[in-house]
Amino acid sequence: MLDLHDEAEAIRAYRMWHRPGGPPAAVTRSIRESDIRALEIWQVGDRLCMIMETGPAFSAAAKAQRDATDPDVRAWETLMDQFQRRLPFAPAEVKWVPAERIYSLAEQP
Repeated sequence: MLDLHDEAEAIRAYRMWHRPGGPPAAVTRSIRESDIRALEIWQVGDRLCMIMETGPAFSAAAKAQRDATDPDVRAWETLMDQFQRRLPFAPAEVKWVPAERIYSLAEQP
């Protein structure tokens, strides 16, 4: 989970950057090469929710390490930082805060 600055223009620009073909090819390639098989970002108001499906080779730590040395990914993250607002309880170094699933209809009797 992550918030956006609650400004109509910032939200519009963030959505524009995430349209098909909006993110740089190097960013999309980095995601796919990390064994992220599906990734969606959902929005309501200024709140974002990212849903990822990953394969067995995915490692969040390894992806973070690779991204830290990739100038294209770093440039994208710097650009996105102008729109994003970390959740108030997130540690300083954490942008996207993992959510915990607390209900599943499939698990109900």
